[in-house]
Amino acid sequence: MLEPIQKATEDFQKMSKDSYEASLRSYGEVNKGLQAIGARVTTYSKQAFEDATRTFEKLLGAKSLEHAVEIQSQYAKKAYETWMAEASKIGEMYAAVARDAYKPVEQAKKKFENAVADAS
Repeated sequence: MLEPIQKATEDFQKMSKDSYEASLRSYGEVNKGLQAIGARVTTYSKQAFEDATRTFEKLLGAKSLEHAVEIQSQYAKKAYETWMAEASKIGEMYAAVARDAYKPVEQAKKKFENAVADAS
């Protein structure tokens, strides 16, 4: 009489432990991914600031209004292209974080489904 209850309790404890470990792995993947994204954004921000500073210095040395407009236009074009490329890369990184964070949960879910199927 107690044997089925004891087995069910052990199975429940194992599934709880597996779920907890999956959650920890998932949070670890999210943390690692967000750190990588943060580093990437920091690097991009530094580069963008340096580009803006160089452009400002060029503008101070412009000999004519036309030259200043040309400098500003080149900067705007480069800044836009750089931002679009960076935004795309960061979007890919967020998608990878979501995929990597879901893998441990998916594995725990499969284990649970298999355990339920075996118990039936």
